[in-house]
Amino acid sequence: MVEIGEQTWNFIAKHKEDDVRNLALRPGNVEGVDLPLALRQIEGRQIALRKLPSWAATEELLYPPHISMEQCSSEQTALYKASLVGGESFADLTGGFGVDFSFMCRGFKRAVYVERQELLCEVAAHNFSLMGLNHVEVKCGQASEFLAEMPLVDCIYLDPARRDQYGRKVVSVADCEPDLTQLLPLLLVKSKKVLVKYSPMLDLSLALSALGNVVEVHVVATNNECKELLFLFDAEPQKGDLKIVCANLKREGDSLFSFTKSEESASACHLADAIGKYLYEPNVALMKGGAYKLLTQRYPVLKLDLNTHLYTSEELVPDFPGRIFDVEACFSMSKSELKHHLSEVKAANIAIRNFPQTVAQLRDRLKLKEGGDLFLFATTVAGKKVIVKSRKLSTASFD
Repeated sequence: MVEIGEQTWNFIAKHKEDDVRNLALRPGNVEGVDLPLALRQIEGRQIALRKLPSWAATEELLYPPHISMEQCSSEQTALYKASLVGGESFADLTGGFGVDFSFMCRGFKRAVYVERQELLCEVAAHNFSLMGLNHVEVKCGQASEFLAEMPLVDCIYLDPARRDQYGRKVVSVADCEPDLTQLLPLLLVKSKKVLVKYSPMLDLSLALSALGNVVEVHVVATNNECKELLFLFDAEPQKGDLKIVCANLKREGDSLFSFTKSEESASACHLADAIGKYLYEPNVALMKGGAYKLLTQRYPVLKLDLNTHLYTSEELVPDFPGRIFDVEACFSMSKSELKHHLSEVKAANIAIRNFPQTVAQLRDRLKLKEGGDLFLFATTVAGKKVIVKSRKLSTASFD
């Protein structure tokens, strides 16, 4: 059992804002202090301040080793997952640090946390008690073994490990542990619904081909950084088409875009003949989810080219789900055009979209440093290779 003595707690409280690396080298008086444990708690709390603000505000929580802290969900994404589930009974078969479980279990009357690492189970049991989660059980064991014996529940959650025995990241569903392609039939016998979290590196099309009974996919990003893919399975066969939800979670408000695969396939794509006054870059959740043609149906924008996932308009579309740029110029790669539009430019942010050169190659050719408020998009518009010179519009511009 993880136990922290009074002197160790006092040390943690005194140094909770100190740099952990410097503290490890010069800890000062550590008599009666379990220094490795204290350093782990200090570092864990500092990570929690960023990822789990409500947890960091709770005194005497225990934090696990660094890798578990880095791999755990953020509070923002855990709350999103909690919004998707609810019922009488719940089981998390890959509990980990317990972040997802702690938020999701609140929507159920009974919940069980299962984790194969004994240390994490001890940490979870301690923390759940402090959080007042008195309706939960903590079980130490393998997911597959517990699943075989567990009673029926309303919802099961899994977050398969995405590293092999050598610690290398894997991106195939079958390479994750546990392997859902083998476990899914039993999961759908034991539960009405199953929610599974996967890495955003996963190829969405390949994953859907490998898995059956998927009714919804949620592509979850925070502040335009793709964080996770959520697959929702239903034990009952579904008549409707697969639903894809692209969620970009932001402090100023979440952006949600829902569609079905058949909607995207059947959509006509409105293409631009030339660049307009504004340029639109969809958020990463939309790009991962594959909502390309449909954006020209839902918003008054035109796609730059069939294979260019950028959009344009003459009139500002302030609610477009992504970044918006004010276009200053659009020009070819000829020497005269480059000289005319970029002779005074010393630095710029360069992006490549459907263009035959890399960012490094283009930056070397243009002799531009990175940074500043100018954005250059090397892309294809109506079949022509061009550079779009632009500046990002702030949300304040839309008020």
